[in-house]
Amino acid sequence: MNIFKKIYCRIYQAVFRILLPILPYREPKLLNSNDEVAKLLIQKNIKKVIIVTDKNLFNLGLSQELQGCLNKYDIQFVVFSDVVANPTTDNVEEALKVYLQQNCNAIIAFGGGSSLDTAKALGARVVRPKKSLTQMKGLLKVRKKLPLLIAIPTTAGTGSETTLASVIVDSKTRHKYAINDFSLIPHFALLDESLTFNLPPFVTATTGLDALTHAVEAYIGRSTTKNTRRNALDAVKLIFENLNKCYIDPKNAIARKNMLLASYKAGLAFTKSYVGYVHAIAHSLGGKYNVAHGFANAVILPVMLKKYGKKIYKKLYKMAVYSGIVGNDVTFRTGAEQFIAKIEELNKSMNIANSISDIKREDILQLSKIADKEANPLYPVPVLYSYKELQEVYYKIMQNNN
Repeated sequence: MNIFKKIYCRIYQAVFRILLPILPYREPKLLNSNDEVAKLLIQKNIKKVIIVTDKNLFNLGLSQELQGCLNKYDIQFVVFSDVVANPTTDNVEEALKVYLQQNCNAIIAFGGGSSLDTAKALGARVVRPKKSLTQMKGLLKVRKKLPLLIAIPTTAGTGSETTLASVIVDSKTRHKYAINDFSLIPHFALLDESLTFNLPPFVTATTGLDALTHAVEAYIGRSTTKNTRRNALDAVKLIFENLNKCYIDPKNAIARKNMLLASYKAGLAFTKSYVGYVHAIAHSLGGKYNVAHGFANAVILPVMLKKYGKKIYKKLYKMAVYSGIVGNDVTFRTGAEQFIAKIEELNKSMNIANSISDIKREDILQLSKIADKEANPLYPVPVLYSYKELQEVYYKIMQNNN
């Protein structure tokens, strides 16, 4: 990256770092049961709520307990179950049509990251009816309070129940972008480990690695605070201790609950401290090829950490010590290398490939430019790279068949 762009990026990031203490971040209030969800809706005088979810979850009956509870309290609701993986602008418009036709005045996001992203984008369109989602991409383009938004995650990975971001794919261009605004942070969240018991092993693994990526990228970035560092460290430790247990024994309630907590803490960390190039590259692959986001992160993370090199040795060492991977008597480099090796070992133990076969060589230039545009200047990465330098990562994860 040329020196002038580097200076611009670092000044841009420094301004946000200075503003962190006064920006209106908030943590969603945690609910403990579906009964509390229903009582909250009554308290808020909600006439009708839309449940935003996907077909698989709906057909599996995972939302039946919630729906039964709403019926018990005579709360009207409608289910929008057409959320797709990597939700699109058209998908959100379909949800908006249902919301308006059914005269809803609250939203329950029920599912993984795609459902939560769709629900947030729906809320943005409700309060900004004259603005398209494309017009709201980037930072602080919503600027209006959303309808009551309750997040009920069914995967332990995205942390979207804590964040100010909604990631959407443009239906026409297939470009994947984020809408970031404080108003998108859900007002309430319910963490129910029983909803994660029947996740397919691949989803358990890749969503868990998504949470790990959130925590690691937040921690190694240059816009951390005492709280984000603490949440990131806690999340990393919980993931290393519990993710493989969930993979081997899906109904291990303690491990599942710990993974939901890890995802929540990682979300609190990265919504303030942001992510980095791992996410930017993963988003480009999700938009172009519909590659599952958690899987992309899992493959890219160790490759990107190696590329950063000695600039992050000390921080990776600290995470390794905190997680019990190494003692504090090893060098920073050894700690860092063992930390990366632990990620690779975790991937291998859960049958996650170390390459992404969808990538086409002729697309890499375009993909790297998309990642560069997303990451620079917003993401406070430990080392700044140009799109030309990012191309190396695409080639590595395309060819990494060792």
